[in-house]
Amino acid sequence: MRVKQYENFAEFWPDYVRAHRHPTTRKLHFVGTTNLIVWLLAAAVYRSPKLLLVAVVSSYTLAWVGHFFIEENIPLTFQYPVKAALGDLLMYMKIWQGKMDTEVARHNQVGA
Repeated sequence: MRVKQYENFAEFWPDYVRAHRHPTTRKLHFVGTTNLIVWLLAAAVYRSPKLLLVAVVSSYTLAWVGHFFIEENIPLTFQYPVKAALGDLLMYMKIWQGKMDTEVARHNQVGA
């Protein structure tokens, strides 16, 4: 499979949004990112590499459930780990702001 090349994050974002069409997938990502933050704080407080592993594995598990079983797509993390991580954080902020549903509608219009 050929990997699409993106010049910048702005080109990547619409595809990232389209990969998260279903509200349950976005909720799983939101919970996963919150989970990541909590475990990273615990890892820092306890200076524990094991907790870093728990942070990453548990958070990605939540997100990937949405992709494999709800969206039925391949997580963009596999091909674009840095851009996907930035997308996760931007989506997290937009969910907090109540703007993500509008973003999904905008990028899923015919011809978008």
